[in-house]
Amino acid sequence: MLHTLTRSSRMLLIIFAMLLPAVASAQAEVAASADDMQLQDTISTLHSLIKLQTELKHDIHVLGQQLTAAKTVSEKKDIQAQLDKLDIDLQTTTRNLRGIGAGADIASLRAVQETKFSLQEELFSLLKPALKEMKDMTSHVRMKSELKDKIAYYREKQPVAELAVANIMGLIDKNEDESLERYLEGMLADWRKQLTVIQSELQSAELQLEKLVRSEASLADASQSYLKAFFQRRGLYLAQAILAVMGILLLSRMSYRAMVKLIPGYRQEHRSFRIRLLDLVHRIITVILAIMGPMVVFYLVEDWVLFSLGILLLLGIGLTLRHALPRYWQQVQLFLNVGSVREGERLDLDGLPWRVRQINIFSLLENPTAELSQRVRIDDLVEMKSRPVKRDDPWFPCKRGDWVKLSDGMRGKVTGISQELVELIERGGAHCTYRTADFLALSPNNLSRNFRLKETIGISYNLQRESVVAIPDTLKEHIERRAAKEGYADRLHNLRVDFEKANASSLDIVVIADFDGALADLYGRLQRTLQRWCVEACNEFGWEIPFSQLTLHQAEAANISVLPQDLQSMQLR
Repeated sequence: MLHTLTRSSRMLLIIFAMLLPAVASAQAEVAASADDMQLQDTISTLHSLIKLQTELKHDIHVLGQQLTAAKTVSEKKDIQAQLDKLDIDLQTTTRNLRGIGAGADIASLRAVQETKFSLQEELFSLLKPALKEMKDMTSHVRMKSELKDKIAYYREKQPVAELAVANIMGLIDKNEDESLERYLEGMLADWRKQLTVIQSELQSAELQLEKLVRSEASLADASQSYLKAFFQRRGLYLAQAILAVMGILLLSRMSYRAMVKLIPGYRQEHRSFRIRLLDLVHRIITVILAIMGPMVVFYLVEDWVLFSLGILLLLGIGLTLRHALPRYWQQVQLFLNVGSVREGERLDLDGLPWRVRQINIFSLLENPTAELSQRVRIDDLVEMKSRPVKRDDPWFPCKRGDWVKLSDGMRGKVTGISQELVELIERGGAHCTYRTADFLALSPNNLSRNFRLKETIGISYNLQRESVVAIPDTLKEHIERRAAKEGYADRLHNLRVDFEKANASSLDIVVIADFDGALADLYGRLQRTLQRWCVEACNEFGWEIPFSQLTLHQAEAANISVLPQDLQSMQLR
């Protein structure tokens, strides 16, 4: 069975091999038939164009005789206008006749180069190779588009001419006046000539479009072939240009390292004007060589297309620099450290003070207290101003780990500072976050840099004689003794106890205590401790803490007896 299948397969292959030449011959005959039909159409079009050319020449000859015989100016103008139109039609017909017959325009071979001088053309003459390359790339598409527009134009005009011919023929058929008939026949001849011209133009454009469509390749094949040809011709030159740029950059890097090693002071944080100028010149030379390197390569290999494209790119860069030159000059001044912003000085940016640590293409700013830094472009510093830093200039109200108290009553430890947010943590572990601008607007009081507590206690008027000197001194000794006992003596920098004022129902004694910032986290506890020590002294030395008069009157009005110890506890609340 396998042998039978093998024999069948061989027979099919033999039959296919016998039919293959016949199929190829049939395809060749079809192609030859199509070429013959196209050739017959071309010959028919040429016949009609020759006939039209002969008629136009005859009409021009007749109108020339009429122009000679014309007597009035108006007649001469009308005849001359007709002659001009016929001349244009004759030139168009002759051009189409030559183009269709030869398949090319002979006028392109006889083009005479203009010798007229034009400054604009001289300036942009180097761009002609690139423009010519782009024009050649799109010539096929542009020619096809022009032919389609031409066909659409004459197809639109043809029905108008056909309708005019039909109308005139209808008038001639129904007319009985000989003079009107002669006039109409003249009009008919003119419109038939116009119709013939339109038809010839339409036929010529259609034939050219058909040839163009048959000869064109697919878009993908055309693009692929063009790119392949482009890189075959210019790929080596482009690679050489890239290598030239890489070599220039490598030499620039090596020379920069040599300058850093050999020139004293090149690595300093604040460099001198001469070193900055040398650095700027080095950068400018590197940019110029990196731009001119490929241009030199294209010039040496005589690739004028790439050379003109490079010139076009340079012209674009030059136009851009022309408008931005003043701003670039300001950047150069900043780079040389002679502009409005200078290294080591202070400037304000985004609501925060910054110290200019380094000015370069990308400049470095820092806030030493908040431990913040950011990198900004030198262009962003153009419109800014800096000033010298003073020794006592504040940079930020606190740093990480400090305890602060805000005007809204919030008290906490600063755990995070950024350009956008400040995070606090309260006693107990609650976290609170403020926008940096809002945090600064709340006037933070930094408790970690020492702080003062001020507490007031009132005694009764029956102690008036001792309230000015004796009681304050005794209370101070008591507080110092208690502070030493509870371990706060080393952190208590200053203690004052003074008579403050005679109040409405009491004589007020003020206690002012300055503590070290290390006790900032105990701020609230120390407030309560001062109050406790004052009350302990009152109890120990028998100082009465009175109620206010309003409270006493209310108690009397209610016939309520108030014990001294009750008065003491109520006053403390």
